[in-house]
Order: sequence, then C-alpha cells, then structure tokens
Amino acid sequence: MNITVVGTGYVGLVTGTCLAETGNNVLCIDIDENKIKRMKNGEVPIYEPHLDILFDRNIKADRLNFSTNLSQGLEHGDIIFLALPTPEGEDGSADLKYVLGVAEEIGKQIKDYKIIVDKSTVPVGTAEKVEAVIAKHTIVDFDVVSNPEFLREGFAVDDFLKPERIIIGASSERAIEKMKKLYRPYVRSGNPIIVMDEKSAELTKYAANAFLATKITFMNEIANYCERVGADVDKVRIGMGTDSRIGKRFLFPGIGYGGSCFPKDVKALHKSGKDFDYDFKILDAVIDVNQRQKRILLPKIKAHFSNNLRGKIIAIWGLAFKPETDDIREAPSLEIIDALLTEGCEINAYDPEAMANVKNKIGDTVRYADNMYDALNGADALIICTEWSIFRTPNFEKLKTQMNEHIIFDGRNLYDIEDVKNEGFRYVSIGR
Repeated sequence: MNITVVGTGYVGLVTGTCLAETGNNVLCIDIDENKIKRMKNGEVPIYEPHLDILFDRNIKADRLNFSTNLSQGLEHGDIIFLALPTPEGEDGSADLKYVLGVAEEIGKQIKDYKIIVDKSTVPVGTAEKVEAVIAKHTIVDFDVVSNPEFLREGFAVDDFLKPERIIIGASSERAIEKMKKLYRPYVRSGNPIIVMDEKSAELTKYAANAFLATKITFMNEIANYCERVGADVDKVRIGMGTDSRIGKRFLFPGIGYGGSCFPKDVKALHKSGKDFDYDFKILDAVIDVNQRQKRILLPKIKAHFSNNLRGKIIAIWGLAFKPETDDIREAPSLEIIDALLTEGCEINAYDPEAMANVKNKIGDTVRYADNMYDALNGADALIICTEWSIFRTPNFEKLKTQMNEHIIFDGRNLYDIEDVKNEGFRYVSIGR
C-alpha cells in the first residue's frame, strides 16, 4: 500500500519505518526541514534499538522516503497517519493544535478518498473533531480512524512488528477492511485485531497507560511503607507477582515514572474527566505520589551529609527516564539534578544516550562524563537514576578508588544489599 505518515517523532518514525519493512511504500512528512534533510541522508534522529537497521534497509530499497510537503503526502498515501505531538497544556489537557491544524490542511487539499488515522494519543472525541474540521473544507469522501499506538520506548520496533493487539476504532466497513489488510502481516501468530468505535479506541490507550502508571505508583507507596516497618519490597514484589491476577510486570519500585506517555496521559485523562464532570480520585493520588517519588532520595542524601550539601560532588548514573532511550521528558534525574544544584552541589553525570538532550535542556550546569567511571572522579556520593544494563555489574574496586566517600543512593534497586555492603559501600535503595 501507499502510506503517508505525518510527523516523525518516536511514534511517527517507528510507524513509518516498520510499515515500510513489510513492503509498503511510505512517505514521512515533517515541517522540520533540517530533520528531513538528515533523514534523507540516512541519519536516524532518535535513539531506538534496531530502528537504524530497518531505517537504512528501507531507504536503500526506496520504500521509505521523506518530505516537508503535505500536498505530496496527500497525493502519495491511501492511508494518512497523523503521528503528531499532543503536548500537555497548562491545565493538563492534551493540546490538539497540531492534529487539528493538519486536519485543516487535509480538508483544503484532499482530492480523493483517504483514510485519516489518528495515531497520536488523543482524548475521547478527537476523531469527531478531526472529521468535522476536514468536512468543513471538502465534500470529498474520507474516513477517520482511531488507531492508538502501544509502543514502549526502547522496545518500539519489536512492539510494532509483533504487537500484542491492534486497536482499530472506526465505523466505516471500508476503512476497517483496509486497516485490517494493512496490519495482517503483523499478527500472523494469532494476536487479535480488535475493532471498536472511535471513542472506545481513544479511551483504551489512556486507560491502559493510566492503569500501568497506577500500578507503578502503588508499588512505590508499598516500598515507602516497607521502609517504615522494616519489610523488603523485593520480597513483597515477588510474592505479589506470582499471583496471575496481578502479574510480574510494572511492580518494580523506584524514583517515579517519566517519559512522553505516562505523565502526560494520566494528566490528560484526569483533565478530560473534569471536562465531563467526573473526578478521577485515583489519578489525583497517582499524580501526587509520582511527583513526590521523584525526590524520595533527597531527604536521605541530605541526612547522610548532615543537611550540608554545599560543595559536595555528586555522580549521577542515568539521565534518560528509562534505559534504551535518549528521552529525558519528565525524567526523575532532572528533578534530582535541580534539587542538588539548588543545594550547592557539583554534579558529574553520565548516560549512554541521553547526555546531548540534557545538555540541550540545562546546558553546562553539570559536567558530562565520557564514561560511567569518569563520572566518579572525586565524587562524594553516587546516585543511580536509570537502570541501564552497563550499571548492573560495576567494578566496585574501581568505584572505591575514584570516590571520596563510598556511598551509593540507588533509585532503581539494581544491587543486592549484602553484596554491596560486602564491597565496602553504604547502600541506600528504595523500600529495602
């Protein structure tokens, strides 16, 4: 099929590349001329494991192309995916200006039947709005479909190529059959293509993300309580996770969730509830607890240094909100860095992928180390914010040699408590 993807962020670029991988002819549209130029030259503008291999292969096969011209995209694609930003507004709502702005242009330029697919995470009722905006400018036949993405950063390529389910929200049989045909190669193992109305499809994405955020937040609350009563959250987590009704995933406590999805989607669902006179009380708690959790290590750090952090050199391992991504949106590391700088600390930071993004955001307020051990030079403490694999088995003798003081504050519970103590370190983790 001929496919157009409007927007080349995480969702759009993964979507376009993976659709090309199954033989479709894909044209990706973006208004950023420099970004389009870089991609035409074979440069992947984001870090996502395995994406570069597929990206390169499909460009060479001439199945994946790029343009800034929306008119060209409309001529090319039978199906037009909208993978546009829906940033958080001041009131927590999802800002639809980019989605509706492109819909306006589609309405003015559409010449023949198209399927317009909302791939962005959008509030309930967005498909109706997109349809109304397009219809305002044209009498040409078209359909609007809600097709939410369920891509985990760091695993997005696998998630697209081997989805657990495909959600198609549509009322047009013509559009439904076309979408089923498009996605059939990805569900040959029998995973379902689930068809529902547009509003239910839109809500399914918000409900899924809000539930997972709630699960993480609940475990963080349990971890904090474990510290009060002397229980071990790791043992509690294992005991809970063996219950098939609960499952093992998203039970790991830490310093809060971040990223482009959970924080924004929870707030957007909460705000959408208020718009319809419904108060999501559980989401009130999720938002509040997660914000506090991002700074849960700070009182412990201050207590260790007798409330005097001025001049202390703090090493930070991990800046991305999670491993296997360079995404720092809503990353707990940024909250911790801000608080430590306010206290007068010097910070040596290292992350395998996210340092350039942090530097673009906060400049040279911290020192960016060349490697994980370089960050420890002269450090009075080490804070672990992201559970990158390379941090899991460090050379503790090297840590001892380079650090002024042998103390680790672990926001991701990477190590066995007794093992670290036996290495000669004081070790502070979450809920243990």
